[in-house]
Amino acid sequence: MASHRKLRAASVVCVVAVVAGPAPVAAWATAGPPAAVAAVSAPSPDPFDGLTADEIGDRAVTATQSATSLRMTGRVVSDGQPLDIDLALNDREECTGVMKIKGGTAELRQADRITYMKGDETFWRVSMASQGMSEAQIDVTIELIKGRWLKIAPGQPGSDDIGGVCDLKELLSDLDKDKEERSGLTRGPDAEVDGTPVATLVKKKTGGETTTVSVAQEGKPYILKMVRTGGDEPGSMTLSDYDKPVDVVVPPADETVDLSKLERGTPA
Repeated sequence: MASHRKLRAASVVCVVAVVAGPAPVAAWATAGPPAAVAAVSAPSPDPFDGLTADEIGDRAVTATQSATSLRMTGRVVSDGQPLDIDLALNDREECTGVMKIKGGTAELRQADRITYMKGDETFWRVSMASQGMSEAQIDVTIELIKGRWLKIAPGQPGSDDIGGVCDLKELLSDLDKDKEERSGLTRGPDAEVDGTPVATLVKKKTGGETTTVSVAQEGKPYILKMVRTGGDEPGSMTLSDYDKPVDVVVPPADETVDLSKLERGTPA
């Protein structure tokens, strides 16, 4: 129905950017702030002092994979199609947020393994056209779901793909799939992401693709930002709200349309 494969690919790109770029995080316990600070005005010691860029990356992955929830905000490109994401998700496959593609916007929520999507007309037209639906089919379907949430249950077409966007454990597990991709990192100048000091890890690949990952220097060494330039899938993603509750409001039944009914052509 909606561009399920694109949505999933976009989320995976976020994770792959970390893998191909500066990589994983670290055992958070070893990256905490120093026990004492010599003077208030003195700069904080580098929590990663003595570590190589690859070692910092490993610590970053470990810490990020330990997260129980987070928020992803940014833009990624999959198959040449830009996709804007603002999604909060947790390790119980619950999520809530917004996605934008080609000027169209859709809200996404998932709870109890049920996915709900509510898109504007532009979003649905773009999504349905990408699935090969005719203009006549699109017009009829949009009338049925206009202003309502499309309800997608496990086992229905597209449920695995769209549900995978909300699977935090699966997304973070990809960080460890190819450790060779995470080697050969260099450390760039330190910076800040939303006021938090970060260590900057950089990986350049042949062909002009460069991935930059920002790792928190305060608290757990979570990955706070990933930027990929060059290559086929450029993008930028900020990760925030680590371990904060994700409040998913399930739409009322009278505001939903069951996907199975649309497939059978029965009234919503």
